[in-house]
Amino acid sequence: MSDTPPVRRIAGPFNRIEGDLEVLLDIAGDRVHEARVNATLFRGIERILEGRAPMDALVIAPRICGICSVSQSRAAALALAGLSRINPPANGRLASNIILATENLADLITHFYLFFMPDFARPDYAHHRWHGQALRRFAAGRGQAVAAALRTRTELLHVMGILAGHWPHTLAIQPGGVSRGVDAEACQRLSGILASVRADLENNLFGASLETVVELADGPALHAWRQQDGTSDFGLFLDIAETLELSTLGRAYDQFLTCGAWPGGRDPHSTAPLWPAGIVADGAVLPFTPQAITEDHAFAHLRDHERVHPPSEGTTVPHLRDGTAYTWCKAPRLDGRPFETGAIARQLVRGQPLIRALVAREGGTVFSRVMARLIELATLPLLMERWVRALEPGAPWHTPHGPLADGQSTGFTEAARGTLGHWLRVENGHIAGYQIIAPTTWNFSPRDAAGVPGPLERALEGAPVRPGEHTPLSVQHIVRSFDPCMACTVH
Repeated sequence: MSDTPPVRRIAGPFNRIEGDLEVLLDIAGDRVHEARVNATLFRGIERILEGRAPMDALVIAPRICGICSVSQSRAAALALAGLSRINPPANGRLASNIILATENLADLITHFYLFFMPDFARPDYAHHRWHGQALRRFAAGRGQAVAAALRTRTELLHVMGILAGHWPHTLAIQPGGVSRGVDAEACQRLSGILASVRADLENNLFGASLETVVELADGPALHAWRQQDGTSDFGLFLDIAETLELSTLGRAYDQFLTCGAWPGGRDPHSTAPLWPAGIVADGAVLPFTPQAITEDHAFAHLRDHERVHPPSEGTTVPHLRDGTAYTWCKAPRLDGRPFETGAIARQLVRGQPLIRALVAREGGTVFSRVMARLIELATLPLLMERWVRALEPGAPWHTPHGPLADGQSTGFTEAARGTLGHWLRVENGHIAGYQIIAPTTWNFSPRDAAGVPGPLERALEGAPVRPGEHTPLSVQHIVRSFDPCMACTVH
């Protein structure tokens, strides 16, 4: 490295992202040397919950975000259910899965078409042979594919209307299941909507059946697809990714975690998740141990920065400090290590062969993160079709329950962006403590007390910087590959 000191720049705010984000870059030559990620928004939702009746969490926690509100609702309901060991009936689990999958699927579509792909329609890439097609398909606000994706997303929200009443901030998901059931006619309507969504994805995004996409097993199969497909948005993405070498950008620690997804997804009468919980560390898939999660406030504008503590003992009290702190985001760690979460973690732990092959070859990169989301885009509609067929209109949808017991409980669910955890403590019938670690809290974590960067901070190290770039394109691609939701990050 040159003896010339790094040039310091603030990149951002980043458009097309929920909430505000700034990234402090130290640039040495033509590469990012170090990065510090600043989540700039603090609203104090966890503090607002303290002293309230436990069931108020179902109303307040989802207000963290207008994009991930169902995920927050699901985590809150699971935490509340844990206080009194409430077990929802099969319909309740299935309907909750469908509601959450609807939000996740809509988020995955939004990320690909509205957040990630429009960057490749920029004039900076005009010299590439695929740019004209990218401009027609993905130009922000006017691309042909963008309009089609919004129509598909609207179809999905009809599912939300039938099962959840409205979106966002539905109260349909409850500790005992769901607040409303549907009849056989509504189930037929759900099946029709999902058939329309499937057709949109097969015709526009993939150019093939969802089953064919799900069965892609390795790099050679993906290469063969690219050679044969010249019209689908998936094929165009593969072309762009190869040209720009997206598989070389944005590698962090190759440490991933998922809390498991879709309880009762295989057997509606079981609480076991269809996609298992687990972590990937040192090349191995290992059990997920929530007891090993800690919070570190060493570089956050929060009190309690002198010690590392479990979330159940945490507080979220503002404390502006000069010099050290640079973000409102706390630093979650598992066994003292930073972990990345998201679709890539879910697909690795469940053993999806293509994603395992890509990560084994190149690690967790911009390309493998987006590929994992695309695999989920093909997989989730198939699961939703199965769950709708399994609904029994004449059976119970909710388990009645009385006042919730005092005690401590956790609620874990998989939002589109990864593992979401709620830690709840109730004393004398009121919330005494409430802590949330959202997916972007994991991914956009600051440094911890040992100075170890969070996943995004690490992923940005070494990113190329072209002459004249203030916010480098490589940095934007890496940031968006994590699909951040900044409103959820700090809450």
